[in-house]
Amino acid sequence: MKTISLIGAPTDVGASVKGASMGPDALRVAGLTEALQARQLQVVDRGNLHGPANPWQEPVNGLRHLKEAIDWNQAVFDTVGQALSDGHLPMMLGGDHCLAIGSISAVAAHCRQAGKKLRVLWFDAHADSNLSTISPTGNIHGMPVACLMGHGPKELIGYGGHTPAMLPHEIRQIGIRSVDAGEKKFIHEMGIQVYDMRYIDEYGIRNAMSSALAGVDANTHIHVSFDMDCLDPQIAPGVGTAVLGGPTYREAQLCMEMIADTGLMGSLDIVELNPALDIRNQTAILAVDLIESLFGKSTLVRI
Repeated sequence: MKTISLIGAPTDVGASVKGASMGPDALRVAGLTEALQARQLQVVDRGNLHGPANPWQEPVNGLRHLKEAIDWNQAVFDTVGQALSDGHLPMMLGGDHCLAIGSISAVAAHCRQAGKKLRVLWFDAHADSNLSTISPTGNIHGMPVACLMGHGPKELIGYGGHTPAMLPHEIRQIGIRSVDAGEKKFIHEMGIQVYDMRYIDEYGIRNAMSSALAGVDANTHIHVSFDMDCLDPQIAPGVGTAVLGGPTYREAQLCMEMIADTGLMGSLDIVELNPALDIRNQTAILAVDLIESLFGKSTLVRI
């Protein structure tokens, strides 16, 4: 029986608005543990990590709350790494998306040690590839992809003593539709594969996911980093940086089911759920629904 480690990271130090710190408990209220157990999975809830409070200050040298982000990511890195060492599948419950720096750094270190290939599927409305020199806001939740590729403050790019944590060919970005000018340049220079909404509109979500999953094999560890603002705000209003025109419910379900079909997902982030902006916890309930599909719940009735 597969064991899932739930790791709450209740902070919004990297975000533009407050509220994502309540995300982990909103997912628990929405029945996450019970839904996983119903899929014959063993669940170990490690509770919520502890870290510094959000001081809600202005950026310093193009970065907001750098020290706090460093400390929170260290806690995530350590706990995700321990879960992987225990043979568990870590599920990091955010919190904002800056926490993926610690989470994916730990997964990448595990893959290097185990001799496995890494494939990161990054679902997001935003490219999250900003640098402190080009970021319009200084919010670190807009920088994790750049940091994971070694472009960022030295304290955020060297978890586990390895820089960069991952390489451009190891990530696929899906659902992107809000990209700053500086990010576009960075993405092109790094050669990151992006399946933006224009691509999805033209070729369909099935083709996008088939391409994003191309080349994975039994020796691949798939890490899913799912920002709830990837989804269209009509179905997922409880996010801090909503952008119109995202994937529909069925498109999101197909993504999850295609990942489940591989049997290769080894770790997961669910981030940027903001209950303060939600309507009767519907975005958390949707997140749990999608997570169930990642673990094999399917509408498939064909023979």
